[in-house]
Amino acid sequence: QVQLVESGGGLVQAGGSLRLSCAASGRTFSSYAMGWFRQAPGKEREFVAAIRWSDGNTYYRDSVKGRFTISRDNARNTVYLQMNSLKPEDTAVYYCAACRSWSSIALLTTTPDAYDSWGQGTQVTVSS
Repeated sequence: QVQLVESGGGLVQAGGSLRLSCAASGRTFSSYAMGWFRQAPGKEREFVAAIRWSDGNTYYRDSVKGRFTISRDNARNTVYLQMNSLKPEDTAVYYCAACRSWSSIALLTTTPDAYDSWGQGTQVTVSS
């Protein structure tokens, strides 16, 4: 089992930046990919970004491409989400997730069920 702890959320004005961190412990060596999802009030949880642990390939939802960057620090078992040029529509609870075994990119970039472990979430609020 992988334990995930997010940090770095907060309140920021539109156009500002935040960096989220996700520290993983436990059986991280077996994680195939890590992802970030978000959920706004009254909406479904949606994919934001993912990184494949073995080769560092990254994937993003269209609305965050060019603004958000996912990265990893293997030595610290930590995944980051650098968020720049934030918009009010980015306001949500952001969740870190780990996928333990192989999954298609299609599932990793669309389906929360493709992931096995989840963090508790961190609130990101962007004011206009």
